[in-house]
Amino acid sequence: MSIVPAAAQVLAVLRYLARQAAPVPAAAISRDVGLPRSTTYHLLDTLTADGFVVHLPEERRYALGVSAFELGSGYTRQAPFQRLARVPLARLVDRTGCNAHLAVLHGREVLYLIEERAPGRAPLVTEVGVRLPAQLTASGRAMLGLLPTAQVRALFPDATAFVQRTEVGGPRSLTALRTRLVEVRRRGYATEEGEVTLGFSSVAAAVTDRADHPVAGVAVTFETGSVDAVRREALAAEVTRTARDLSRRVGGR
Repeated sequence: MSIVPAAAQVLAVLRYLARQAAPVPAAAISRDVGLPRSTTYHLLDTLTADGFVVHLPEERRYALGVSAFELGSGYTRQAPFQRLARVPLARLVDRTGCNAHLAVLHGREVLYLIEERAPGRAPLVTEVGVRLPAQLTASGRAMLGLLPTAQVRALFPDATAFVQRTEVGGPRSLTALRTRLVEVRRRGYATEEGEVTLGFSSVAAAVTDRADHPVAGVAVTFETGSVDAVRREALAAEVTRTARDLSRRVGGR
């Protein structure tokens, strides 16, 4: 695949600006993106003319413009991630006979975007639009397991962050959660048993982008007593396979 250098430079500038907490000077963009200063100013002039970047003359800094916001809004309207994920999730249901769902991390909760129900299976609490505590769900643990330690600590600063849903209970402290996440990283997938809904268990794996950042979690849910250890390993393999497929689809490794 051939790369157009000018297009790559434009995208590098936009990505850099999107990661900043505040407007930045051109010199910082040039330095951090690795572009000659003259090239940086030419790119910024072009992006400013089209509204993708705004120049703040009094501060001598640059920030993302309205056109960049419109791009993000278009992404939300078109829901391409859900479209990319629906067929792989349906295939996962066909292969496993279990309900499957896709969730994203939103603070210390997970938000469910897709639920694919297996024929004859009852609906679950993981319906589209439902939010659940991330540390209790397999999908949430799969994603949390790939976040930096400092970010996990910021999400769960004290005991009040560790809410419970059933008497089975989940991690009640940052130390207990970290122990679970170490196991998630070791195995490559996450589990939960009765911590969200009594009598049901889940297996999940994270979908990652090109920076190996977790962008979603794929999971299957089943009645706890209906699946033995061998079957659980098989389900974990299928979920991990689907997560890898989706990672490729969104440009991940």
